[in-house]
Amino acid sequence: MSKRLEGKIAVVTGGSAGIGAECCKLFASEGAVAIAADMNPPSYEAPGVEFVKLNVTDPDNCKQVVDAIVAKHGKIDVLVNNAGITRDALIQKMTDDLWNAVIDVNLKGVFNMARLIGPLMMEKGSGSIINISSVVGEFGNIGQTNYAASKAGVIGMAKTWAKEFARKGAAVRANAIAPGYIMTDMMKTVPQDLLDKFASLTMLGRLGQPEEIARAALFLASDESSYVTGHVLSVNGGMRL
Repeated sequence: MSKRLEGKIAVVTGGSAGIGAECCKLFASEGAVAIAADMNPPSYEAPGVEFVKLNVTDPDNCKQVVDAIVAKHGKIDVLVNNAGITRDALIQKMTDDLWNAVIDVNLKGVFNMARLIGPLMMEKGSGSIINISSVVGEFGNIGQTNYAASKAGVIGMAKTWAKEFARKGAAVRANAIAPGYIMTDMMKTVPQDLLDKFASLTMLGRLGQPEEIARAALFLASDESSYVTGHVLSVNGGMRL
């Protein structure tokens, strides 16, 4: 049986840890060259995973990195916009710095990468862009105005790019994944009683694992989802905030 991403070049922002790391490892195991584009090197080693230092908030750095990847590999088939941060506060306590930090990484960073890679995919005639959103982007959450805005925004961008990048007949697809609460390092600082509460809000009665999001990303990255575009795939155990 052939591997699902054989010969593909996949760029995963925030690929050194959490959901991004699981995407890189799974994509590589399915035949892709997975490029973990991150501020910090990966804490893991996996065959087929390459690291490139990237600051998604810096447009010039994004261009340098994309140009270098294309020069080395000749193409980019998959882009997973996964890099993200949180800076939580109730809105009356949310400073400009807290707002700007999250919007710069989670929203502008996604824009910076897609405006470079989307047109390359369009020119090549195919590709898959996957924006990692959040259940918070779908339903909102107390204390996360900035995060919710950014994660709702990447849904809007994916739906827009599904139209833009396919308009000349290219098989370029753009989708979003909206994870629920996933047990990444970001969640390890959350008190156990809150984690239990979040788990109780799901129909499956538990929190998710990063590899479960990676498997959804694999589906959207592969030809198995060749007729799926402009879609939001909610992977949240049936959670409703």
